[in-house]
Amino acid sequence: MADVILQIAVVLIFFSIVFGVLRLMLGPTAVDRIVAIDMLTVVTISLVTLYGHISGRFVYIDVALVYGLLSFLAVLAVARFLERGP
Repeated sequence: MADVILQIAVVLIFFSIVFGVLRLMLGPTAVDRIVAIDMLTVVTISLVTLYGHISGRFVYIDVALVYGLLSFLAVLAVARFLERGP
């Protein structure tokens, strides 16, 4: 049963990647592209934690936490830059 759930999770993550890349390429504004990049980082974090769970090496969860923190700080920096305007 757990294998089926993991396979469903991988398929859903794959669809998230496809839709995120589509929004990144087709986004009419810069804000849409920034949100797509942020969503792709969240999907990457879920991939890293899923791999850590499958492989049984929980150090990957720490890597995902650090990556999430850095992604959050990067989105804040970009939002502040976009708020000021060109």
